[in-house]
Amino acid sequence: MTGGRWDAVVIGSGFGGAVSALRLAEAGREVLVLERGRDYRDRRFPRDVTDVDRLFWRQPGERDAGRRGLYDLRFLSGVGVVAASGLGGGSLIYANIHVRPDAAVFDDPRWPREITRSTLDPYFDRVTAMLGLAAPPSTLRLPKRDAFHRVAAALGRDVFDPPMAVAWDRAPGPGREACRGGADCEFGCTIGAKQSLDVTYLAAAERLRATLRTETMVTHVAREADGASAGGYRVHFIDAGAGGRRESVVARQVVIAAGTLGTTELLLRSRDQIGSLPNLSPALGAGFSANGDFLGSIQNCAMDLEPWVGPDVTSVMRYTDLPTPFTVAAPTFNRGAMTVLASLGQPKVGWLRPTTFALWPALGALVPAAFARGLLSRPARFRARNAGDPSRMTNLFAIGRDNANGRMRLRRGRLDITWNYARENRELIEQMTRAMEDIARAYGGTFETLFTWQSFRRIITVHPLGGCRMSSSPAHGVVSPDGEVYGYPGLYVADGSVIPTSLGFHPSMTIAAIAERSADAMVASSRPA
Repeated sequence: MTGGRWDAVVIGSGFGGAVSALRLAEAGREVLVLERGRDYRDRRFPRDVTDVDRLFWRQPGERDAGRRGLYDLRFLSGVGVVAASGLGGGSLIYANIHVRPDAAVFDDPRWPREITRSTLDPYFDRVTAMLGLAAPPSTLRLPKRDAFHRVAAALGRDVFDPPMAVAWDRAPGPGREACRGGADCEFGCTIGAKQSLDVTYLAAAERLRATLRTETMVTHVAREADGASAGGYRVHFIDAGAGGRRESVVARQVVIAAGTLGTTELLLRSRDQIGSLPNLSPALGAGFSANGDFLGSIQNCAMDLEPWVGPDVTSVMRYTDLPTPFTVAAPTFNRGAMTVLASLGQPKVGWLRPTTFALWPALGALVPAAFARGLLSRPARFRARNAGDPSRMTNLFAIGRDNANGRMRLRRGRLDITWNYARENRELIEQMTRAMEDIARAYGGTFETLFTWQSFRRIITVHPLGGCRMSSSPAHGVVSPDGEVYGYPGLYVADGSVIPTSLGFHPSMTIAAIAERSADAMVASSRPA
């Protein structure tokens, strides 16, 4: 197909979009991928954190909208969210972890009966093969892994080293290197050891002549009514790389995979502002989950962890026997980042809590300003509470089964999420906090929760889910178990927004497997023009 007509258009290039693009291209479709962020295959990830234009993303229409950086950081009414913007989506900055959730996760009645651990296992296998997943070799010298395993044993907890999308012992391709263990996973891997989607699924799709366009921001999707493409869709977008030129393309199939925030916002705008998809389910925007993400830190451990050696995360500890199950990991970063974090200590800032409504939304401007002024690029000049040796520090990151009751809606034209997370998930948070305190004592260190929880009773999630949840009926969800949007044949959603519950495990593996399953349905549903 030439010009503005395609067999399939895929919006977004994270786990759902990349999988969809490859499988449609393998089936002979002419595929166009539209990605809002930059192409980072040159591995020129931002390293100067004072360069906020390259570090942070800003939506069109926002102040500083010219920022088209790697991290999309939002402080919404009920929750803070960190997402990625770039070709390959979240795979550029995640910790590479792929875990198959326990079968019990899918027993929740909010899941369609077609989706179970056993029905997903063949698709988990596909993802494993495609990304070359493997746990960090036992032969690697990783003091932080050894310490985490010792702590788990002391607490009587099961611990495992999860499979990761990393080339451990040999270069995965030309111009790429095996992992050096520099703990840069969540900042963008500059040596190419990370098996991110841009060099796996998307590269394979491109070899099959799929077209990848970056710096293109989709504004809305509309049903196409003319005879030449009846039953198809017109995708409207802004080409930021061409000075903001507005364009549109038509496709028989459209896959929206812009991430939980991007996809839900796009569909809300198409239904409620533009009116181009008026019959979308009333369930659109319901069921947002933070995947139970909860952060804390340990300072002044009794042992040298060498936190900057190895991948960011090496192991996962299970607390899945509790009434509200969760897992815990101990992410660390490169030497520079750990030195800065250790110098900031563990301040007690609960006194800020009365300012929640005034200060919380302002963090969206204050955080980039702090980076721009260099306040977070070098060690603090003052002696902070519990500040210590960075070699004896680790973060703690719990992932749990929250109640997935957030509500996404447009407010003054922008996406917002309302949710009294602290009240509705009190038991989960209390259990996670107790577990982290126990872990800190076993390390011989001091513990504190993330300042946003202390100050605002708000969490920061890096695993947003829901909003376009799958269901067996349009009354309870937006898409079918195959990912097709109810009422709109040929329109699909394939990303974390279709997940109807919290998972309690790192979600990338599940998102990719469900996308693989949906891609089978897409391919079977029609033939190329």
